[in-house]
Amino acid sequence: MPELVLATRNDHKVAEVARLLAPFGLTVIALPQDVALPPEDGDTYADNALIKARAGALALGRGVIADDSGIEAQALGGRPGVRSARYAGEASSDARNLAKLLAEVPAGSPLRYVCALAFVDRSTEHVVLGECRGRMAAAPRGSNGFGYDPIFQPVEHPDRTVAELTEPQKDAISHRGNALRAFAHWYLHERMAPGG
Repeated sequence: MPELVLATRNDHKVAEVARLLAPFGLTVIALPQDVALPPEDGDTYADNALIKARAGALALGRGVIADDSGIEAQALGGRPGVRSARYAGEASSDARNLAKLLAEVPAGSPLRYVCALAFVDRSTEHVVLGECRGRMAAAPRGSNGFGYDPIFQPVEHPDRTVAELTEPQKDAISHRGNALRAFAHWYLHERMAPGG
């Protein structure tokens, strides 16, 4: 089974993706340091994932996967969405983004995590989506997550935030987990199948 390159240099994301794909017999490595990634300036998660996957595939001449994800608040008409990582400003931190969302979204309001995962190689481009639905917590809780996890109470665990879940519990329901499982199914049964 070929090794896939993940278009990121975030060690936490590489570890998470590797853990989620391991049951399918797929392995991933981080993008080499000498490969430049263009700005993520697309209008959708899929646009941004494709920007990174295309750049990696072009530079390396092999299959590359990339993802883009964000959180959407119903109370804000779906914002921050693709601007989730920059919600409180271009050079913002997780803490500042979280504080801004807490100030603007009422407790109990519906939230949705969304992830687009793109695969690109010499002959194929394929995008899958995953999501996780939940509600806004009254205050941040838990230390097992990052980003908006401390305020996201998933429907599957309504009394806990994602940051209070174990890794296996989070992997089973997360937007990235759902996208990666959909990708693995496509990759193994369509892309790697004879004639695929």
